[in-house]
Amino acid sequence: MGVRHNVIPDSVSFGGTFQSLSTEGLSFIQERIKEVIEAQASVHQCTAMVDFMEDRPMPHPVMVNDEALYEHAKKVGEILLGKPNVQLLPVTIGAEDFGFFSQKTAASILVVGIKNETLKSDRPLHSPYFFIDKEALPIGAALHAAVTISFLDNHAV
Repeated sequence: MGVRHNVIPDSVSFGGTFQSLSTEGLSFIQERIKEVIEAQASVHQCTAMVDFMEDRPMPHPVMVNDEALYEHAKKVGEILLGKPNVQLLPVTIGAEDFGFFSQKTAASILVVGIKNETLKSDRPLHSPYFFIDKEALPIGAALHAAVTISFLDNHAV
């Protein structure tokens, strides 16, 4: 394996990641990647092998909030924090471990805002400058507790 710019190698390897907003979307993307790569190889009289490493543990599955749990958490949040302080975030395709739980049971993710521009606690989650405004912790804990207790009260066996 070399790194010369003027030599045509006998093989090429590359990798990447892809995400979708649905399990069906992931399957579609996977099929299209395979089709396009194999077709392009064939056009150039080459062969291609596409390996999605399916023998390895599955990457993070799609996390979709359960509608009933979302509505419940929204209602409790509005009571506890006031309607203007409860917002629906835009759909994101970020990977989330919690998606594994959502495959087994109804699930919903709550995101507790911690932005405090005065303290400069306004950096993205994976930024090296990220830190939590500790004043937000009791609010987030109270919200999670209230959502859970209210849910259990309404779904007692």
